Amino acid sequence: MLAIIGGTGFTKLANLEIIRRQVVRTPYGEPSGTLIFGKLLDKELVFLARHGYGHHLAPHEVNYRANIWALKQAGADYVVAINSVGGIPDALPPGTLVVPDQIIDYTWGRKSSFFEGSEQPVTHIDFTLPYDEGMRQCLIAAAAKVGEQIVANGVYACTQGPRLESAAEINRLEKDGATIVGMTAMPEVSLAREKGLRYAALAVVVNHAAGRGASVQGIRLEDTYAFLEAGIGKIHKILEALEMPNGN
Repeated sequence: MLAIIGGTGFTKLANLEIIRRQVVRTPYGEPSGTLIFGKLLDKELVFLARHGYGHHLAPHEVNYRANIWALKQAGADYVVAINSVGGIPDALPPGTLVVPDQIIDYTWGRKSSFFEGSEQPVTHIDFTLPYDEGMRQCLIAAAAKVGEQIVANGVYACTQGPRLESAAEINRLEKDGATIVGMTAMPEVSLAREKGLRYAALAVVVNHAAGRGASVQGIRLEDTYAFLEAGIGKIHKILEALEMPNGN
């Protein structure tokens, strides 16, 4: 089954035929909200709003472990995560859709593993390719099918938040190789890997990163909403056309 994790501005899924809602309790506390099970055209899926359905959870307050555990427990095999990001190079202006293939983690203090505590064995996961390549290719193919242009790779810099970055920090991220910047990809990606979920992300660029383009003198948050709204419409089309790696 496919799981969709909705990001900022993505608290519901258009054209989703809701079958049931389920409140989940986890060993790691409360997830962000109720799991919504339904059908999107011919696809069965479960939907969860990362920031809560009232968008009340800041990026550093999201219980990522509870969210991933709940989706796995619900029967999810695949995950598409929706992210709102800033674009660092000129080639990624607001309105661009990106399917990242790499990530750099700048967060701190977040519970980042299920393998913690004296009762758990020391466990390592391979993270060379953090995003599932099969799922990435499915998103790329779905975008092509509906005629939506996307950038088929990118390096996601995940910062702590909730504040946005300084211009100097963006300069540093670019030197590190980052192309987009957001606050929610980690530890979500690595936790999904620990649980064996095939995880990919679809990111919408909603602003130039700090110090770049229209954000040279600052980021006007009110200007991001139009790009976010337009991006959400494109994402809905892509998700409707999405086929899983096994053809389901």
